[in-house]
Amino acid sequence: MATGSMALALLLLLLAAAVPSLAVTSPYVRPPPRATLSRRLQDDADADGQTPQQVHISMVGPDKMRVSWITDDDAPAIVEYGTTPGQYPFSATGNTTTYSYVLYDSGKIHDAVIGPLQPSTTYYYRCSSSPSREFSFRTPPATLPVKFVVVGDLGQTEWTDSTLKHVAAADYDVLLLPGDLSYADFVQPLWDSYGRLVEPLASARPWMVTQGNHEVEKLPVVEPAPFKAYNARWRMPYDVAGAASPPSGDNLYYSFDAAGGAVHVVMLGSYADYAAGSAQHRWLRRDLAGVDRRRTAFVLALVHAPWYNSNEAHEGEGDAMRDAMEELLYGARVDAVFAGHVHAYERFARVRGGREDPCGPVHVTIGDGGNREGLAEKFVDPQPAISVFREASFGHGRLEVANATHALWTWHRNDDDEPVVADQVWITSLAANPACNNKNRM
Repeated sequence: MATGSMALALLLLLLAAAVPSLAVTSPYVRPPPRATLSRRLQDDADADGQTPQQVHISMVGPDKMRVSWITDDDAPAIVEYGTTPGQYPFSATGNTTTYSYVLYDSGKIHDAVIGPLQPSTTYYYRCSSSPSREFSFRTPPATLPVKFVVVGDLGQTEWTDSTLKHVAAADYDVLLLPGDLSYADFVQPLWDSYGRLVEPLASARPWMVTQGNHEVEKLPVVEPAPFKAYNARWRMPYDVAGAASPPSGDNLYYSFDAAGGAVHVVMLGSYADYAAGSAQHRWLRRDLAGVDRRRTAFVLALVHAPWYNSNEAHEGEGDAMRDAMEELLYGARVDAVFAGHVHAYERFARVRGGREDPCGPVHVTIGDGGNREGLAEKFVDPQPAISVFREASFGHGRLEVANATHALWTWHRNDDDEPVVADQVWITSLAANPACNNKNRM
């Protein structure tokens, strides 16, 4: 980080320390709802059944990327890539799958893992050897600083489109999505339109996602298996071991490292079994136990249903998972927990067991990406002391891990199509807090 930026950061921290924290419920009045979008494959003179669509990428280990895409017809599951437009000296071949859901048959779903890749480098690539479309992405950095975008409950409305435009205008390295992607809700073609809607962003930066309740799509007798479309379309690195972390073996929860291991991100499954003794609980214990906080400056966690929530919507729905897992996160000194589900924004103080605790994680609800169900406008009154800021508006968040001790969190409201910074706070790494280092771990 530049010297001037660091000086500003220190000044803000001093000011924050000098002023008592105040609970704020924003009086902002949101604009009216907007229509649902339906994004079709762009007309292209060269397009055919082998034209790649719904392209998105995700991180695999420290230096690889999974490219996922769909074709209408059979096509090779090959990705050709290089660092110069139109020149593809490297290639990787992956796998193809399909799924059926009631009367719907998916296209050919391909994915291939490419690499090793150089950090902070732009790669150009094409899928299925199709000459009609060239894509590009930039790899995340191997060291700090690293920039994340966090947005939940995205959907595919005009507000979603507004959020995506704001995200695209930001310089970031990785997007984190804590569940509720397409809001297809059993209507499978909406998964296709969602894939086309997010493709311009999801093909250019890695999207790391976890599931929400709208991904379940379970129908008794007819479709008894949950997460059928989600698991087929959004394959995450659940089968890849980290530096000291075991693979989870389940696409509904996993972890990954960023910035050369300076940041460890745990993606949890609110709709997979999380009780003590469950596979997810056992994996989480092993995963967090393998994190070396002398090397890893920040540990982040994502869930769908928030563990702390002062909104009347979905009140208490994350409590059972919190009861089962909060002590694991506390023992590992997790710095921040991001959730979706509630269609509003809310930031809590560092908490544990329902009370403010300087060694607990900051909890943030950010289920306000632009979904069709609208916003959750009714908050509990009075505002709890642990709730620092809350507002029912669409928007997205940005987390810049600036160095080994400080990360800047900002929430950007969609205000008449302009991204407005409505909440901002510096988060100090718990690994850098001697008082928290002395606490007993798991």
